Amino acid sequence: MSPRARWSRSKVAALTLVALLLCAATWLLWPARPVAVVPSNTTAQRDDAATIERGRYLAVLGNCMGCHTARGGAAFAGGRGIATPFGTVYSSNLTFDATGLKDWGADDFWRALHHGQSRDGRLLNPAFPYTNTTHVARADSDALFAYLRSLAPVAATAPPNDLGQYLGSQAALKVWRALYFTPGEALTVAPADGPLRGAYLVNGLAHCSACHVPRNALGGSSDMLSLAGGLMAAQGWYAPSLLDPAEGGVQAREVAEIVALLQTGRSGTHIVTGPMAEVVQHSTQHWQADDLQAMATHLKALPVSRRPEPAPTDARPAQAMALGERLYEQHCAQCHGAQGQGIRGNDGQWAYPPLAGNSTVLHSVPANLVQAVLFGGFGPSTAGRPRPFGMPPYVLELSEQEIADVSTYVRAAWGNAATPVSALDVQQLRASAGRP
Repeated sequence: MSPRARWSRSKVAALTLVALLLCAATWLLWPARPVAVVPSNTTAQRDDAATIERGRYLAVLGNCMGCHTARGGAAFAGGRGIATPFGTVYSSNLTFDATGLKDWGADDFWRALHHGQSRDGRLLNPAFPYTNTTHVARADSDALFAYLRSLAPVAATAPPNDLGQYLGSQAALKVWRALYFTPGEALTVAPADGPLRGAYLVNGLAHCSACHVPRNALGGSSDMLSLAGGLMAAQGWYAPSLLDPAEGGVQAREVAEIVALLQTGRSGTHIVTGPMAEVVQHSTQHWQADDLQAMATHLKALPVSRRPEPAPTDARPAQAMALGERLYEQHCAQCHGAQGQGIRGNDGQWAYPPLAGNSTVLHSVPANLVQAVLFGGFGPSTAGRPRPFGMPPYVLELSEQEIADVSTYVRAAWGNAATPVSALDVQQLRASAGRP
C-alpha cells in the first residue's frame, strides 16, 4: 500500500472516530423527553373508597412510606437520605403539594414506575427501584396514585442529591440505564392469586432484588431481578442469597415457617435484624394472609444455587482464638450459651438464638455478624412479637481487634468452620455503614 493510501485510510478512521464521539456526546447531553404512555383507563382513576383502600395496601406491600418518610417527618413527605456507594440520594415528596405530586397525573405516575422518568422526562436515580416497579401492573399503579392523592398535602422540599457533578448527571443515568435497565412488559392486570402472585410481589412492589441483587462497581447487575445476594456497601450489611439454603434461601423450610418469619420476624432459630427488620416491621407483618402465602411459596420454589464453599483454613491465629473465647465467655455466653446453644424464653421460642450452625454467623461475608456486635442486633416489633429481645452494641466497649477476635472465635467454635475476621474487616465494615 502506498504512503498516500495509508494516509487516506488513517484520515478516514480518524474522521469516523470523531463522528462517533460527537454522536455519543450528543446522545449523552441531549435532554431526555417524556416517554409517551397509553392514557389511563378512566374507570381506573376513580377516587372511591375501595380504590383508595386498595392503593393504601399496595403502598404497604411496597413499603413506600419507609423510604419516603424522613426521620421525624410527615409520612410520605420525602427527604429521607438513602445511602449509596456514590453518595446520598434523598427521597421525593409523594403528597399532593406543589413540592410533591400536585401537578402530576396518573399517566405521569405510571411513567415514573414503569419507565423511571419524572413528569418532565428527567431520568430518575435507580435508588428509586424502578428496575422492580417497571413490573407493576397499570391498574395497581393507578390505585396507588389514587391513594397518594387522598393524603393531606405537606410542603416539604427534599435536599438535592449529594452525588457530585458527574455521577448525579442525566448523562451518567443514561449510561447506567443503557447498561442495566429495560422497561418490563406492561401488565394491565396484576395476578390476583395462584403461582404468579408470589413472583409478581417479589419482583415488583416488594422489590426484594433491590437489596438481594449482587451489584458490580457501577451499582448494576446483568440480572437486576437476581436474588443471589450481595453486600449493601453503603450500609455495611449483607443481603444473603435467597437461592442458597446455607444463606437466606428457604427452599428446605415449610411454607408456614416462612410466613411466620415474614409476619413476626422470627421462625425457629431465625430472627431478622438489620434492614430486613425494618421491612418486616413496616411492611410484611401487615400483608394479607394470601399474599404472605404466595410470597412464601414462590421463595420456597426458587432454584437452588449454592455459593462455592470457602477453602478450609487453619489460619486462625491461636492468640485470636484464645482472646475471642475469653471475650465470648465475658460478654456473650450468658445469653447465647457456653456452647453457642442459645436460650429459649418462657414461651418456648428462642429468646437468644443459637450461634452453633447459625447461617448468619457462617456467611462467607461476615458483615451481619460484625454489624450486630458493633451496633447491636434488634428484631422488629410485630403484633406476634411486640417486645423482642435485643442484643446490646459493643462499639464503645470493644476495640476493632477484639470484635475481630470474638467474631473469629464464634465462626470457628462448636463445629462452625467459617473463615476468620480481621481488624481490617471490622474497620472497613464499620466505615461502610457510615458510623463513627
